[in-house]
Amino acid sequence: MLPPLKTVKDGLRRTTETLAAELARPGSDAPEWNELEWRLASAAAAAHGISPLLSRLSPWQNLAWRRFLEDQYQHVEQRHQRITALLGRIDAQARSAGIAMVALKGSALHAIGLYAPGERPMADIDLLVREEDLQRTGELLQSLAYVESFTQWKHRSFKPAVGEPIMGLGEHRDTPINIELHTRIQERLPISTVDITSRIYPRQPQPGLNPYPSTGALMSHLLLHVAGNICGRSLRMMHLNDISLLATRMSIGDWDALWDGQVPAWWALPPLHMVARYYANAVPRAVLDRLEPACPPVLRNLSRHQTLTQLSCSALWLSPLPGIEWSRSLGEAGRCLLNRIRPTEEARQERVDMLRTQLWLQGQPWVRLKQGRRILTWLTRPVPRMDTLYVVRAALDEFASV
Repeated sequence: MLPPLKTVKDGLRRTTETLAAELARPGSDAPEWNELEWRLASAAAAAHGISPLLSRLSPWQNLAWRRFLEDQYQHVEQRHQRITALLGRIDAQARSAGIAMVALKGSALHAIGLYAPGERPMADIDLLVREEDLQRTGELLQSLAYVESFTQWKHRSFKPAVGEPIMGLGEHRDTPINIELHTRIQERLPISTVDITSRIYPRQPQPGLNPYPSTGALMSHLLLHVAGNICGRSLRMMHLNDISLLATRMSIGDWDALWDGQVPAWWALPPLHMVARYYANAVPRAVLDRLEPACPPVLRNLSRHQTLTQLSCSALWLSPLPGIEWSRSLGEAGRCLLNRIRPTEEARQERVDMLRTQLWLQGQPWVRLKQGRRILTWLTRPVPRMDTLYVVRAALDEFASV
């Protein structure tokens, strides 16, 4: 049985903000949490992808907590070995086939040594390929015993032909390694699409896996990805940590990648405000000052005060209109509202794919309701997030067995 949802909501907020402070400035005294709060802390740590890092950085000595963190580190380290081996096979096959790819996000962060094996989980492997190479790349993955799972506007998703997701809290060494193929690096914020592919794809690509063209290009992608997560209320603490660590390697000139082209990266300001809130001095003040005039006033002002909890799954209640504050015009805001009331065919298909592929949606009647019923429910009472409830239940079960 779950505790009262208000208790869960308040506990997630307290533990999430405490964990964020500890990750940014490790070494504080262990909080005086009760048993439920330690369980909720494990749920938050797992949802935000920071359990392995905390096992190495934080000295807190609660016995069940330490056991959970160490176990997560071992699972992530062993899974990382599988991911590294798979990337090696993809690289060799791509070289042989003459296909150039860019290994994105987590793969790139590990490749430059920002994290040691075991410190940062990777949900999947993201690859960027040219549109004309998409079909051949799909065939390459099929030769590695992968099958296409679904296609959405951002990417094509492939999964191993054999193997099923592992239910439980956090990372598991045997979780299948999915692969997402991208031909564009883009996000909808929340309606208009921001596309930075030209900043990410190398000017002189070589067959096989290629790095990002520059540190600034990698930072641009991390920031756009976080912008999309903030807009969708799916921000993760791990992503803020990525940005703060990469920022330490950047000269002031490296940040110029955010001004490539005619339009400054207005969407980078809210992620950088969030990083600056938790990681003091990680973001140069000059970068924030240069971005602020380009960011829409409502979004700029809101982003100065929002917290990690508010913009992530640590906020228990579903947001009826997530991301509407990112609209750059009244027209965009109106389309955002209309799409929420009457989802597009594309959005309906994405929901079908999620119901089929996401463990945390299995057996949940809420997500199968017609849109009108969901809207009526939103208007009459708070609705909890299914992904949040899944990880909370997993944490309660995990600690019950300790």
